[in-house]
This record gives sequence, structure tokens and C-alpha cells, in this order.
Amino acid sequence: MYVLGISGFYHDSAAALLKDGELIAAAQEERFTRIKHDPSFPHRSIQYVMSEGKIKLTNLDAVVFYDKPFVKFDRIFETFVDSAPFGWLLFSKVFPTWINEKLFLKRLLAKELDKIDQNFNSKNLKFSDHHMSHAASCFYPSPFEEAIILTLDGVGEWATTAVAIGKGDKIYPIKEILFPNSLGLLYSAFTQYLGFKVNSGEYKMMGLAPYGKPIFTNKILSTLIDVKTDGSFALKGEYFEFTSKERMINSNFCAVFDMPQRHENDPIEQRHNDIAASIQEVLEQTILKIATSLSKEFQQTNICLAGGVALNCVANSKLFHSALFKNIYIQPAAGDAGGALGAAMAYYYSQNQRKKDHYTTNPMKNCYLGPKYSQSQIKQELEDLGAVFEEHSEMKLISKTANLLDENKVVGWFQGRMEFGPRALGNRSILANPTSTKMRQNLNLKIKKREGFRPFAPIIKRDSAKYWFDPPHDSPYMLYTAYLKEKFRYENFVDDSSQPIIKRASRPNSAVPAITHVDFSARLQTITGDDNPRLYALICEFEQMTGVPMLVNTSFNVRGEPIVCSPSDAFKCFMNTEMDALAIGN
Repeated sequence: MYVLGISGFYHDSAAALLKDGELIAAAQEERFTRIKHDPSFPHRSIQYVMSEGKIKLTNLDAVVFYDKPFVKFDRIFETFVDSAPFGWLLFSKVFPTWINEKLFLKRLLAKELDKIDQNFNSKNLKFSDHHMSHAASCFYPSPFEEAIILTLDGVGEWATTAVAIGKGDKIYPIKEILFPNSLGLLYSAFTQYLGFKVNSGEYKMMGLAPYGKPIFTNKILSTLIDVKTDGSFALKGEYFEFTSKERMINSNFCAVFDMPQRHENDPIEQRHNDIAASIQEVLEQTILKIATSLSKEFQQTNICLAGGVALNCVANSKLFHSALFKNIYIQPAAGDAGGALGAAMAYYYSQNQRKKDHYTTNPMKNCYLGPKYSQSQIKQELEDLGAVFEEHSEMKLISKTANLLDENKVVGWFQGRMEFGPRALGNRSILANPTSTKMRQNLNLKIKKREGFRPFAPIIKRDSAKYWFDPPHDSPYMLYTAYLKEKFRYENFVDDSSQPIIKRASRPNSAVPAITHVDFSARLQTITGDDNPRLYALICEFEQMTGVPMLVNTSFNVRGEPIVCSPSDAFKCFMNTEMDALAIGN
């Protein structure tokens, strides 16, 4: 049985293919079109996953879209009516698009699929509820036969937060919080207020938070959001404008902090850092209240999370450390791209039983679900681009790369299948020496071309994590933070908040300063030889030379561009930055 899941028309369009419940391939459209967060119909993603499955659209049992457009239109229309006449300008922009395209999405989807295969039968088109797609994306790949499922995002059709119970092959919705009350939209409102772009700048705000103190937490909780003891919440509508205008906040919001909205090129002041720290704490407190309530109510030991909010690795770590649940599983592609996977799984398991052996395998395949290029394909693309290169045995490739890293060179690392989801997990990565005192600023300013305050993640041998970080736990998908142990911290390091943020970020604070944030935290990725043999061998070789069993691992792209997909993408990115070397295939 073949099922294709697709997401699109909002942001991060994607496609995922299942064969008898096994995930064969998945990819985001942005990787092929080179348009970051591309919301368009995922033509190329579909063509890729179908080629990986060696089938045509006519072989599919179902094509499942990740949400229900009629229900979503109901929410949009009702919101405009409620906000009339203030929302008329936005409504006049949105309404024609919805009438012509999205409201009759089945017709549009059939038309687009027909471009790929004229023999596709539109009767096989199905639709999944948005939060059911998120729930299925995290429960069915999890190792649990039974679990609480918590999904949190900006908004789906109406729901912004949803709770369900997963049992075997069934998911039972329990309760939900509806638009406009949304943790995701609240966090995005602060993202915009601090001068970052909504739907992509939330990571920046999370990275900014450790430079501040949460001195505005009580003000946010007393003014902008009402959070009950069970974690249910409501936003105070008079401070927000996302229901009626193309912006998140209004002057009332700015007045709460007695400060205008920061714009992108404005300097970052300590007050901005403190606001970032405060909204991060509000998010964490609210999630913990929800989790505490769910733990008491359902007496479950397992919890699964998905939705864009589940990509907040600091909040995830707070939940992990709370010990409210014995086991946690978070969908690594937790945002809308993962909705494509969830839509396919929701449909598949509505038709089939979940097999027992499924619980102990690796359904997500370490997120290595995208295209892979043969040595001959790599060579041909590089020759077509006029690249100058050498070919090596695998042993020589690893040895030479490790030597370059030891010499503080920055290496683009392009191997195997591309990752699915927002993180580069070692196949489309930029690697560097974590012990270098200048590496962080070098990577941010000369190579990634992004804000200098942003931290970098370490990829570390799983067996070594417990020696370097506390508390140690598996983190194969870079979804948790951990703190560097005190023995590796510089004893005399004191963060001086009176200094400019770039100066604070550039001061070495540990034996591995390139991956240690200002609060000694790091967004950890753990790896074993089974996960990624070639990369693991490289880390082992680097450890032999330096005694350090980790590398800096950041995504292979520059600011404003998606992670590279093809050898050509990798070579162009390499040539347009100050990277020192590109290790691509052999």
C-alpha cells in the first residue's frame, strides 16, 4: 500500500511517501526550488519521493493533504467578520485567493497532480485535520504503544494546541485550545517585536534569550496572556493585530515594554535580551503547566510532541528535566513539513494495524530521507561547473578532512541522503573545530553570514556525551540543550551584560568555545556508528588527533537560503563563502 502525504500553501511545503507504513522518502520543496520556506505546491518534492519509491502517481492508494481547507476558511472568514471593519483591507487581499484557489483546493491539487501524471485519479485525494497530521507524525514513528500526544503551533484550521491519546494504531483527540489563543503566535509576536522575521526568526529569539534575564515574565503573564493552573491559556486581544492586519502586534503591545518595535538593522540592547529571556520563560512555564496537568489526568509515562513550538529545544529540555514523563518522543520535522508525513501516516493507520515490531525499529531513519547522489553524478556535476577536485578512498577522505579541521579549517560536508526537517544532521553540514576561540565569529560573519550572537551546535559521540555534558541523554535530532560540565568551563569567565552583545558572544568561555553558549548550554546532537558511519569515523579520527570527540555542526547554507540539496548547490555555496574545503562524496 502506497500513501503520499503533502503539505503546502502556507510555509515549508513538503512531500512524504509511505510503502506499507514504511517511510521511503520525504523532502521539503525549498531544497529543490532554493526558495527558503517555499509555500508553493511541492511538485519537485513529489517527483523526488515518487522516484525514490520507483512508482507513479497512478500506483498510489491515496494522496493526503495535511489540513482541511474548508474548515480553515471558516476560521478566516469568521475572524474577519468578528474584526470588521478593521480587517477589511486584509480580507480584500486574502478573499480572492481563497475563492479562486484554496477554498477549492481539491480541484487545485488535482490540477497540479495532473501535471505530474495525467492518469492520476482525483478520487484518491484525501484530507487530514492539521493537528491530527501533527499528532500522527510524532506518535506513529515513536517507540510507544501508548502515549499522550501534545501538539502546539501557530494555528491549524482552528486549533492551536491539541491533546490526544495514541493507542496502537489509533489516535483519539481529547481537547484543544482554539485560535486566536496560541503559544506559537505569541512567540511569533515577540519575534516580530524584536526585529526578526516571523516563521523563521524564532530560532534567533531563542538564541538571544540566554543573554538576558527574565525580568518581564510577570508583566507578560499579567498583561498579554492569562495562563491557568492547568496550562490552558488565553491571549489578551487588545495587544495583538494578527486577526485583522498583516502584522502581529500594535501600539498597546509596545507600550507594555515602553519601547517601540526593533527593526532588523537596529542595535540589540540589553532590554531586547531581557524580553527574549522573558517570553522564553513564559513559554516554558506554560508548557510545563500543560504537561503537569496531563500527567496527573492521564497517568501516562510516555508523551509525544509535534507542531512548530516543539522545535524549541530549550523548552523541550525543561520538559525532559521535569521527569513528568518517563519517555519523550519529539518529531524531528515538527513543523508544517512534518505535516506531510503525518497526513500520510494518519491515513495509512486508519486503514491498517500498527505492527508490534514497528515500536523497536527506526522509522524516521535518522531523518536521512532526501536525495542521495552517486559518485558518478557528483563527479559529473562538479565537472560541469568547472570545479577542481581530487578523489580519495574513504580512509584518505576522513584522514584529510580531520587534518583540515584540526588546522581550524572550515569544511563543507556533503554525504549520503539529505536530511528531512529543519536541522542538518551530518549529511548536509558545515563542520569545524569546536576548540577554536575564533571559530564562532568566523562561521557567523564570514561563512553563514548571519548575526554574530547566534550559537552553534556540537555533534558528539553518544558514549562521550556523559563525560562532557550534564545531564546526558540521547539527542540524535538536535532537539534538546545540555550544559557543559564545569570542568570544561573557564573558571574566571563572567558574562558582562554591560558589553555589546557581539563582544559578549565572542569571548571564549570554555575548552570548546565554538559550541558553548553564553550560559554554557549547547544544542546537542549525539551520534553513533550505526547512525552515520562515515561521519562517526571522522569524529573518531578528529578525537585521535585532539582528544575532543565532537565537532561544530551547522547547516550547509548561508543566511536566507535553504540547506543545500545537490552537489551543484554545495559547490556554489562553497564558492560564495570563505569555507576552506568541500568534502563531497569521495
